[in-house]
Parts: sequence; structure tokens; C-alpha cells
Amino acid sequence: MFKTIRQDLQAVFERDPAATNKLEVFLTYSGFHALLAHRVAHKFWRAGVPLLPRMISQLARWLTGVEIHPGAKIGHGFFIDHGMGVVVGETAEIGDFVTLFQGVTLGGTGKERGKRHPTIGSHVVVGTGAKILGNIKVGDFVKIGANSVVLRSVPSNSTVIGVPGKIIKTVGMSLPEETMDHTNIPDPIAERFEAMEREIIELRKRVENPDEPKAR
Repeated sequence: MFKTIRQDLQAVFERDPAATNKLEVFLTYSGFHALLAHRVAHKFWRAGVPLLPRMISQLARWLTGVEIHPGAKIGHGFFIDHGMGVVVGETAEIGDFVTLFQGVTLGGTGKERGKRHPTIGSHVVVGTGAKILGNIKVGDFVKIGANSVVLRSVPSNSTVIGVPGKIIKTVGMSLPEETMDHTNIPDPIAERFEAMEREIIELRKRVENPDEPKAR
């Protein structure tokens, strides 16, 4: 567990330019505190200890504003940036080197039993306020835009935006780690309108000047 905690600490410095030293992170980073509490609670949960894991997670929720169920499985290099309002459900599974921003929910869609929360791959960034709901899978190297609501599985190397979430597939390429932010995300609706506007302008030119040769 201590090796995993060291990797979690390193993830803070890799992904947050405001982090200046280890003592500051240990004392002031609520996302890191919530993750530490979860690592301990998850150990007790797996050992079958009653009540104590939930007490630890609820105490962490009260202190940090981050609610992670002790049953959730979280890989190494996990980072919660400004974690207030983050919720991770009991059967959620999170891969390695994942970043969640504030207000993210990995939740269920009802009162179903069994696996009812999402499975998140590795090298995933989930933007502020995004909701990923139900027993769905999000592949590796995925970006999910702020305030998106994801209700269906997402293939690897994709970007998701909107309500409900729309998938923008990046075919045959992995997104490098340095691009894994949630600000430079394309807007397919705006791009569609721009393409339509270009077509309308071209059609108008043809109508007004029918004898002009077509542009190639």
C-alpha cells in the first residue's frame, strides 16, 4: 500500500503545477486526504471488517467533501483535483493514472444490485461536474468534457462531450499524457454548423454566379 501512496503523491506533482512540496500536499490537499482514507478503508473492506470502512469513508467525506465508497477499486497514480463534490460508488473500478476534477460522479442509475457503477480505464481525464452513470466501461486515454453526462460505454482514445455524452472518436492514435486536460476539447456541434455555413456560402455563390466554374 505504501508504494501505491507514493505513486499517488507523485501524481499530484505531475498533474498540479500548484503543488510545491510534499508537506504542503500532505497537509492541504483534500483530494489526497480522501484517497489516503480510501486506501485504508478499502483494506478493511476487503478483509471483511464490518462498519469500520464505512465510518472511515464518511469521516473522510465530512473532512474533505469527497465521497469514495470503501468498496471502490482504484489503481495507482490516481489524482483528484479540487475534489469537493466528487462521488465514487461502491462497484466503481478506476484504472491507473486517472484524473477527476471537482464535482465528478461515478454513480449508478437506479436500485439495481451487483455491478452498477462504471469501470474507468487508465490515463482518463474526467472534467469538472461530469457524471458517468451505470455499469458502463470507459476505455483508456479518454477525455470526458466538463458537465458531460455519460450513459453509454466509451471506446479508448475518444473524447466525450455533451448531455447526453457524444463520442468523438480519435481513430488509431493514443493521446499523449501532456494533452490530457479537459479544456482543449472539440465541439462537434459548432464544427457541424461551421461546415453547414461554408456549404451555404458556396451554394449562394453558385446561385448568384451560375457561369463561374466550381472551385476544386
